[in-house]
Amino acid sequence: MPSVLLGLALLAFWLYCLFDVITTPDGDVRNLPKFLWVLIVVLLPDIGGVLWLLLGRPLSQQAVQRQRMGRSGPRPAAPRGPDDDPDFLRDLDRRLRQEDD
Repeated sequence: MPSVLLGLALLAFWLYCLFDVITTPDGDVRNLPKFLWVLIVVLLPDIGGVLWLLLGRPLSQQAVQRQRMGRSGPRPAAPRGPDDDPDFLRDLDRRLRQEDD
């Protein structure tokens, strides 16, 4: 019974990787052309699937942003809330005093 479950898990993994390779746009595939990735996943089911996930699959948007930030320098300043902006607080105080008059 455990060998059947392992076989089904490997089959599901292989099908997932094959479907993922086929549905990934050509321009997003990394390191090799898409056609070669399909061949690798088909001919080497388990190892090919792992290789696809590690080396061929497109990076997520977060990973792409992290790579760009690492190359381009420091992270941009985080947006400040209105209560952290001294100019906003001065203007608010001035408007409140004008309303009281």
